[in-house]
Amino acid sequence: MNLAEVRLQEGESIENALRRFKRKVQTEDIIKEVKRHSYYLKPGAKRRVKEALARKRARKKVRREPD
Repeated sequence: MNLAEVRLQEGESIENALRRFKRKVQTEDIIKEVKRHSYYLKPGAKRRVKEALARKRARKKVRREPD
């Protein structure tokens, strides 16, 4: 598992360092990875979830397109 690390820079506030840390965690998809490994999905269930997400993205794409 990846570890996001942020070093406090000279004169930097804790709030800024925390903001950088949150951004780094978000870009490295650490949260998504942890949620994915927090429980087991059977291969068939995983496939159904993947297909449902694809259908959702397709519907969203159709809605966004101008007529």
